[in-house]
Amino acid sequence: MESTTDTELKNLLLARIAKAGRLTFADFMAACLYEPGLGYYTSPGRKVGAEGDFYTSMNVHLMFGRLITREICRMWELLGSPADFAIVEAGAGGGQLAADILETIAEINRPFYDVLTYRLVEKEPTLKAAQQEKLAGHLSRLAWSSPEELADGSLHFTGCLLSNELIDAMPVHLVEMTPAGLMEVYVTAIDGEFGEMLDEPSTPALAEYLKESDVALLAGQRAEINLAALDWLQSVANALDRGFIMTIDYGYEADELYAPVRKNGTLLCYYQHTTCEDPYTRVGKQDITSHVNFTALIKEGERWGLRKAWLGEQYRFLLGAGLMEEMLALETSGATETELLKTRLALKKLMLPDGGMGDTFRVLIQAKGVEDPQLLCMRDWGKL
Repeated sequence: MESTTDTELKNLLLARIAKAGRLTFADFMAACLYEPGLGYYTSPGRKVGAEGDFYTSMNVHLMFGRLITREICRMWELLGSPADFAIVEAGAGGGQLAADILETIAEINRPFYDVLTYRLVEKEPTLKAAQQEKLAGHLSRLAWSSPEELADGSLHFTGCLLSNELIDAMPVHLVEMTPAGLMEVYVTAIDGEFGEMLDEPSTPALAEYLKESDVALLAGQRAEINLAALDWLQSVANALDRGFIMTIDYGYEADELYAPVRKNGTLLCYYQHTTCEDPYTRVGKQDITSHVNFTALIKEGERWGLRKAWLGEQYRFLLGAGLMEEMLALETSGATETELLKTRLALKKLMLPDGGMGDTFRVLIQAKGVEDPQLLCMRDWGKL
Protein backbone atom coordinates (compact mmCIF):
# COMPACT_ATOMS: atom_id res chain seq x y z
CA MET A 1 0.00 0.00 0.00
CA GLU A 2 1.38 3.40 -0.94
CA SER A 3 2.08 5.91 1.82
CA THR A 4 1.09 9.56 1.61
CA THR A 5 4.71 10.40 0.75
CA ASP A 6 4.78 7.80 -2.03
CA THR A 7 1.61 9.23 -3.50
CA GLU A 8 2.81 12.82 -3.22
CA LEU A 9 6.06 12.15 -5.09
CA LYS A 10 4.30 9.94 -7.63
CA ASN A 11 1.72 12.65 -8.35
CA LEU A 12 4.49 15.24 -8.64
CA LEU A 13 6.34 13.12 -11.20
CA LEU A 14 3.18 12.34 -13.16
CA ALA A 15 2.46 16.08 -13.30
CA ARG A 16 5.95 16.76 -14.63
CA ILE A 17 5.48 14.10 -17.30
CA ALA A 18 2.09 15.56 -18.25
CA LYS A 19 3.73 18.97 -18.70
CA ALA A 20 6.92 17.85 -20.47
CA GLY A 21 5.58 14.78 -22.25
CA ARG A 22 8.27 12.54 -20.79
CA LEU A 23 11.30 12.51 -18.51
CA THR A 24 14.74 11.04 -19.00
CA PHE A 25 15.31 8.17 -16.61
CA ALA A 26 18.07 10.27 -15.04
CA ASP A 27 15.57 13.00 -14.15
CA PHE A 28 13.11 10.42 -12.83
CA MET A 29 15.79 8.72 -10.71
CA ALA A 30 17.06 12.07 -9.41
CA ALA A 31 13.57 12.91 -8.13
CA CYS A 32 13.08 9.46 -6.59
CA LEU A 33 16.33 9.78 -4.66
CA TYR A 34 16.83 13.50 -4.08
CA GLU A 35 13.56 15.46 -4.44
CA PRO A 36 13.63 17.86 -1.44
CA GLY A 37 11.72 16.36 1.47
CA LEU A 38 10.32 13.50 -0.63
CA GLY A 39 13.27 11.63 -2.16
CA TYR A 40 14.81 8.52 -0.71
CA TYR A 41 17.97 10.29 0.47
CA THR A 42 16.39 13.66 1.31
CA SER A 43 13.60 12.45 3.58
CA PRO A 44 14.01 11.48 7.24
CA GLY A 45 14.61 7.88 8.15
CA ARG A 46 17.43 5.40 8.56
CA LYS A 47 18.60 4.02 5.21
CA VAL A 48 21.62 1.93 6.20
CA GLY A 49 22.07 -0.93 8.65
CA ALA A 50 19.69 -3.38 10.29
CA GLU A 51 16.89 -0.79 10.53
CA GLY A 52 17.35 0.44 6.98
CA ASP A 53 17.30 -1.04 3.49
CA PHE A 54 20.88 -2.19 2.92
CA TYR A 55 24.33 -2.61 4.50
CA THR A 56 27.57 -0.98 3.46
CA SER A 57 31.04 -2.24 4.31
CA MET A 58 31.37 0.15 7.24
CA ASN A 59 28.25 -1.35 8.84
CA VAL A 60 29.76 -4.82 8.74
CA HIS A 61 32.73 -4.17 11.04
CA LEU A 62 34.84 -1.29 12.32
CA MET A 63 37.89 -3.06 10.85
CA PHE A 64 36.84 -1.59 7.50
CA GLY A 65 37.28 1.93 8.85
CA ARG A 66 40.54 1.03 10.60
CA LEU A 67 42.09 -0.22 7.38
CA ILE A 68 40.97 2.82 5.41
CA THR A 69 42.56 4.88 8.19
CA ARG A 70 45.91 3.14 7.80
CA GLU A 71 45.92 4.08 4.11
CA ILE A 72 44.93 7.69 4.83
CA CYS A 73 47.73 7.95 7.38
CA ARG A 74 50.08 6.78 4.66
CA MET A 75 48.70 9.46 2.33
CA TRP A 76 49.46 12.13 4.94
CA GLU A 77 53.06 10.90 5.11
CA LEU A 78 53.37 10.83 1.31
CA LEU A 79 52.33 14.50 1.20
CA GLY A 80 55.09 15.34 3.65
CA SER A 81 52.96 15.30 6.83
CA PRO A 82 51.46 18.76 6.18
CA ALA A 83 50.06 20.84 9.03
CA ASP A 84 46.78 21.23 7.17
CA PHE A 85 45.23 18.00 5.90
CA ALA A 86 41.54 17.43 5.19
CA ILE A 87 39.63 14.19 4.99
CA VAL A 88 36.52 15.09 3.00
CA GLU A 89 33.87 12.37 3.11
CA ALA A 90 31.29 12.79 0.37
CA GLY A 91 28.03 11.09 1.29
CA ALA A 92 28.90 10.89 4.98
CA GLY A 93 25.52 9.49 6.06
CA GLY A 94 25.08 9.13 9.80
CA GLY A 95 28.80 9.52 10.50
CA GLN A 96 29.73 5.90 11.33
CA LEU A 97 32.70 5.72 8.97
CA ALA A 98 33.88 9.13 10.17
CA ALA A 99 33.73 7.90 13.77
CA ASP A 100 35.75 4.77 12.99
CA ILE A 101 38.38 6.77 11.10
CA LEU A 102 38.73 9.55 13.67
CA GLU A 103 38.92 7.18 16.60
CA THR A 104 41.57 5.10 14.86
CA ILE A 105 43.70 8.12 13.93
CA ALA A 106 43.47 9.40 17.51
CA GLU A 107 44.67 5.99 18.68
CA ILE A 108 47.50 5.24 16.23
CA ASN A 109 48.73 8.62 14.95
CA ARG A 110 48.12 11.48 17.36
CA PRO A 111 50.31 14.03 15.50
CA PHE A 112 48.14 13.49 12.40
CA TYR A 113 44.94 13.73 14.43
CA ASP A 114 46.03 17.10 15.84
CA VAL A 115 46.35 18.72 12.38
CA LEU A 116 43.51 17.16 10.42
CA THR A 117 40.07 18.47 9.52
CA TYR A 118 37.34 15.94 8.88
CA ARG A 119 34.78 17.55 6.57
CA LEU A 120 31.43 15.82 6.18
CA VAL A 121 29.43 16.34 2.97
CA GLU A 122 25.88 14.99 2.96
CA LYS A 123 22.82 15.87 0.90
CA GLU A 124 20.27 14.85 3.54
CA PRO A 125 20.08 17.89 5.87
CA THR A 126 18.64 16.17 8.93
CA LEU A 127 21.69 13.91 9.27
CA LYS A 128 23.93 16.68 10.60
CA ALA A 129 22.44 16.32 14.08
CA ALA A 130 23.08 12.55 14.01
CA GLN A 131 26.65 13.17 12.86
CA GLN A 132 27.26 15.69 15.64
CA GLU A 133 25.94 13.25 18.23
CA LYS A 134 27.99 10.29 16.97
CA LEU A 135 31.14 12.41 16.63
CA ALA A 136 30.72 14.38 19.86
CA GLY A 137 34.21 13.40 21.02
CA HIS A 138 35.83 14.88 17.90
CA LEU A 139 34.00 18.19 17.42
CA SER A 140 37.22 20.21 17.33
CA ARG A 141 38.30 18.30 14.23
CA LEU A 142 35.02 18.56 12.31
CA ALA A 143 33.67 20.77 9.54
CA TRP A 144 30.64 20.53 7.27
CA SER A 145 29.97 21.44 3.65
CA SER A 146 27.01 20.95 1.35
CA PRO A 147 27.33 19.02 -1.93
CA GLU A 148 26.75 22.36 -3.68
CA GLU A 149 29.82 23.86 -1.97
CA LEU A 150 31.89 20.90 -3.13
CA ALA A 151 30.59 21.32 -6.68
CA ASP A 152 30.69 25.10 -7.15
CA GLY A 153 34.40 25.69 -6.58
CA SER A 154 34.12 27.37 -3.19
CA LEU A 155 35.90 24.52 -1.38
CA HIS A 156 39.63 23.82 -1.74
CA PHE A 157 41.76 21.45 0.30
CA THR A 158 44.86 19.29 0.49
CA GLY A 159 44.24 15.76 1.66
CA CYS A 160 41.94 12.90 0.73
CA LEU A 161 38.40 12.92 -0.60
CA LEU A 162 36.68 9.69 0.37
CA SER A 163 33.41 8.24 -0.87
CA ASN A 164 31.89 4.89 0.06
CA GLU A 165 28.94 3.74 -2.09
CA LEU A 166 28.17 7.23 -3.34
CA ILE A 167 28.55 7.05 -7.11
CA ASP A 168 26.29 4.01 -7.49
CA ALA A 169 23.38 6.17 -6.28
CA MET A 170 23.91 9.01 -8.74
CA PRO A 171 21.14 9.38 -11.37
CA VAL A 172 21.85 7.50 -14.59
CA HIS A 173 20.54 7.67 -18.12
CA LEU A 174 19.21 4.41 -19.55
CA VAL A 175 20.01 3.51 -23.14
CA GLU A 176 19.18 0.58 -25.40
CA MET A 177 20.81 -0.50 -28.63
CA THR A 178 18.22 -1.04 -31.38
CA PRO A 179 18.42 -1.88 -35.11
CA ALA A 180 18.02 1.88 -35.69
CA GLY A 181 20.97 2.68 -33.42
CA LEU A 182 21.38 3.87 -29.84
CA MET A 183 18.12 4.97 -28.21
CA GLU A 184 17.39 6.45 -24.80
CA VAL A 185 14.77 5.14 -22.38
CA TYR A 186 12.29 7.85 -21.34
CA VAL A 187 9.73 7.63 -18.52
CA THR A 188 6.15 8.29 -19.58
CA ALA A 189 2.69 7.98 -18.01
CA ILE A 190 0.07 5.40 -19.02
CA ASP A 191 -3.32 5.47 -17.24
CA GLY A 192 -1.84 7.08 -14.15
CA GLU A 193 1.12 4.71 -13.94
CA PHE A 194 4.71 5.02 -15.10
CA GLY A 195 5.73 3.56 -18.44
CA GLU A 196 8.68 3.68 -20.84
CA MET A 197 9.38 4.70 -24.40
CA LEU A 198 12.47 4.71 -26.62
CA ASP A 199 13.56 7.75 -28.61
CA GLU A 200 16.64 9.58 -29.81
CA PRO A 201 19.18 10.28 -27.03
CA SER A 202 18.61 13.52 -25.11
CA THR A 203 22.28 14.45 -25.51
CA PRO A 204 25.14 13.34 -27.79
CA ALA A 205 27.17 12.88 -24.59
CA LEU A 206 25.57 9.44 -24.17
CA ALA A 207 27.03 8.01 -27.36
CA GLU A 208 30.32 9.78 -26.66
CA TYR A 209 30.45 8.18 -23.20
CA LEU A 210 30.23 4.69 -24.69
CA LYS A 211 32.81 5.57 -27.32
CA GLU A 212 35.23 6.89 -24.69
CA SER A 213 34.89 3.63 -22.77
CA ASP A 214 35.34 1.64 -26.01
CA VAL A 215 31.92 -0.01 -25.55
CA ALA A 216 29.81 -1.50 -28.36
CA LEU A 217 26.41 -2.64 -27.12
CA LEU A 218 24.66 -5.54 -28.81
CA ALA A 219 21.18 -5.23 -30.32
CA GLY A 220 18.62 -5.36 -27.54
CA GLN A 221 21.19 -4.64 -24.82
CA ARG A 222 20.40 -2.00 -22.20
CA ALA A 223 22.95 -0.07 -20.18
CA GLU A 224 23.25 2.74 -17.67
CA ILE A 225 25.31 5.86 -18.36
CA ASN A 226 26.35 7.95 -15.37
CA LEU A 227 27.07 11.44 -16.71
CA ALA A 228 26.53 12.86 -13.21
CA ALA A 229 29.58 10.96 -11.96
CA LEU A 230 31.78 12.69 -14.54
CA ASP A 231 30.52 16.13 -13.51
CA TRP A 232 31.05 15.24 -9.85
CA LEU A 233 34.60 14.01 -10.47
CA GLN A 234 35.48 17.21 -12.34
CA SER A 235 34.28 19.31 -9.42
CA VAL A 236 36.14 17.31 -6.77
CA ALA A 237 39.30 17.33 -8.89
CA ASN A 238 39.08 21.13 -8.98
CA ALA A 239 38.50 21.25 -5.20
CA LEU A 240 41.53 19.06 -4.48
CA ASP A 241 44.71 21.13 -4.56
CA ARG A 242 46.97 18.17 -3.79
CA GLY A 243 46.34 14.69 -2.53
CA PHE A 244 44.09 11.74 -3.25
CA ILE A 245 40.56 10.70 -4.15
CA MET A 246 39.50 7.30 -2.80
CA THR A 247 36.35 5.85 -4.36
CA ILE A 248 34.88 2.66 -2.86
CA ASP A 249 31.91 1.20 -4.69
CA TYR A 250 30.59 -1.83 -6.51
CA GLY A 251 31.26 -1.94 -10.21
CA TYR A 252 33.71 -2.96 -12.90
CA GLU A 253 35.89 -1.62 -15.66
CA ALA A 254 33.96 -0.93 -18.86
CA ASP A 255 34.71 -4.14 -20.75
CA GLU A 256 33.26 -6.21 -17.90
CA LEU A 257 30.47 -3.83 -16.93
CA TYR A 258 29.01 -3.67 -20.44
CA ALA A 259 29.65 -7.30 -21.37
CA PRO A 260 26.84 -9.04 -23.31
CA VAL A 261 26.03 -11.16 -20.27
CA ARG A 262 24.55 -8.01 -18.68
CA LYS A 263 21.93 -7.59 -21.39
CA ASN A 264 19.57 -5.70 -19.06
CA GLY A 265 22.20 -3.57 -17.36
CA THR A 266 22.80 -3.42 -13.61
CA LEU A 267 19.94 -1.24 -12.32
CA LEU A 268 18.74 -2.52 -8.95
CA CYS A 269 16.45 -1.31 -6.17
CA TYR A 270 16.76 -1.97 -2.42
CA TYR A 271 13.91 -1.98 0.09
CA GLN A 272 14.14 -3.45 3.59
CA HIS A 273 17.08 -5.69 2.67
CA THR A 274 15.37 -7.13 -0.39
CA THR A 275 16.11 -6.33 -4.02
CA CYS A 276 13.90 -5.77 -7.03
CA GLU A 277 14.38 -4.56 -10.61
CA ASP A 278 11.33 -2.27 -10.80
CA PRO A 279 12.26 1.39 -10.20
CA TYR A 280 8.67 2.53 -10.81
CA THR A 281 7.28 1.17 -7.56
CA ARG A 282 7.66 2.62 -4.02
CA VAL A 283 8.92 5.91 -5.51
CA GLY A 284 10.94 7.78 -2.91
CA LYS A 285 10.89 4.80 -0.55
CA GLN A 286 13.43 2.49 -2.15
CA ASP A 287 17.04 2.97 -3.12
CA ILE A 288 17.89 2.84 -6.84
CA THR A 289 21.46 2.00 -7.84
CA SER A 290 23.64 0.96 -10.75
CA HIS A 291 27.17 -0.42 -10.93
CA VAL A 292 30.03 2.03 -11.38
CA ASN A 293 32.05 2.30 -14.59
CA PHE A 294 35.58 2.66 -13.20
CA THR A 295 37.05 3.07 -16.69
CA ALA A 296 35.03 6.26 -17.15
CA LEU A 297 36.19 7.61 -13.77
CA ILE A 298 39.82 6.93 -14.60
CA LYS A 299 39.65 8.56 -18.04
CA GLU A 300 37.68 11.57 -16.78
CA GLY A 301 40.09 11.99 -13.88
CA GLU A 302 43.04 12.16 -16.26
CA ARG A 303 41.41 15.15 -17.97
CA TRP A 304 41.45 17.04 -14.68
CA GLY A 305 44.87 16.18 -13.35
CA LEU A 306 44.00 12.97 -11.49
CA ARG A 307 46.30 10.06 -12.17
CA LYS A 308 45.21 6.52 -11.38
CA ALA A 309 47.38 5.32 -8.52
CA TRP A 310 45.59 2.02 -7.85
CA LEU A 311 42.45 0.10 -8.75
CA GLY A 312 41.59 -3.27 -7.32
CA GLU A 313 39.10 -5.45 -5.54
CA GLN A 314 38.14 -4.53 -1.98
CA TYR A 315 39.71 -7.68 -0.55
CA ARG A 316 43.07 -6.80 -2.12
CA PHE A 317 42.86 -3.29 -0.72
CA LEU A 318 42.08 -4.55 2.79
CA LEU A 319 44.92 -7.07 2.72
CA GLY A 320 47.42 -4.52 1.46
CA ALA A 321 46.29 -1.88 3.95
CA GLY A 322 47.12 -4.19 6.83
CA LEU A 323 44.34 -6.67 7.54
CA MET A 324 46.72 -9.38 8.75
CA GLU A 325 48.51 -6.96 11.08
CA GLU A 326 45.20 -5.81 12.50
CA MET A 327 44.02 -9.38 13.06
CA LEU A 328 47.31 -10.34 14.74
CA ALA A 329 47.02 -7.32 17.03
CA LEU A 330 43.44 -8.26 17.88
CA GLU A 331 44.31 -11.85 18.67
CA THR A 332 47.07 -10.76 21.06
CA SER A 333 44.95 -8.06 22.69
CA GLY A 334 43.10 -10.37 25.02
CA ALA A 335 39.88 -10.38 23.01
CA THR A 336 37.51 -13.21 23.86
CA GLU A 337 36.96 -16.12 21.52
CA THR A 338 33.42 -14.83 20.91
CA GLU A 339 34.76 -11.42 19.88
CA LEU A 340 37.33 -13.03 17.60
CA LEU A 341 34.67 -15.23 15.98
CA LYS A 342 32.41 -12.23 15.32
CA THR A 343 35.34 -10.39 13.75
CA ARG A 344 36.24 -13.35 11.53
CA LEU A 345 32.65 -13.70 10.32
CA ALA A 346 32.45 -9.97 9.56
CA LEU A 347 35.73 -10.06 7.67
CA LYS A 348 34.47 -13.02 5.66
CA LYS A 349 31.62 -10.83 4.41
CA LEU A 350 34.02 -8.00 3.59
CA MET A 351 36.53 -10.24 1.83
CA LEU A 352 34.83 -13.14 0.06
CA PRO A 353 33.15 -12.97 -3.36
CA ASP A 354 30.27 -15.43 -2.86
CA GLY A 355 27.64 -13.67 -0.75
CA GLY A 356 30.20 -11.10 0.36
CA MET A 357 31.70 -7.82 -0.79
CA GLY A 358 35.25 -8.90 -1.57
CA ASP A 359 35.43 -8.75 -5.36
CA THR A 360 32.22 -7.00 -6.41
CA PHE A 361 33.45 -3.89 -4.60
CA ARG A 362 36.39 -2.00 -6.02
CA VAL A 363 38.66 0.67 -4.58
CA LEU A 364 39.97 3.35 -6.94
CA ILE A 365 42.66 5.74 -5.70
CA GLN A 366 43.51 8.74 -7.88
CA ALA A 367 46.35 11.12 -7.09
CA LYS A 368 46.95 14.79 -7.82
CA GLY A 369 50.32 16.46 -7.41
CA VAL A 370 51.92 13.31 -5.97
CA GLU A 371 54.59 11.53 -7.98
CA ASP A 372 54.64 7.73 -7.83
CA PRO A 373 52.86 7.35 -4.47
CA GLN A 374 53.77 4.13 -2.65
CA LEU A 375 50.45 3.28 -1.03
CA LEU A 376 49.92 0.45 1.42
CA CYS A 377 47.42 -1.25 -0.90
CA MET A 378 50.20 -1.66 -3.45
CA ARG A 379 52.07 -4.07 -1.20
CA ASP A 380 52.34 -7.71 -2.23
CA TRP A 381 49.93 -9.07 0.35
CA GLY A 382 51.05 -12.61 -0.37
CA LYS A 383 54.40 -11.68 1.24
CA LEU A 384 53.00 -9.84 4.26
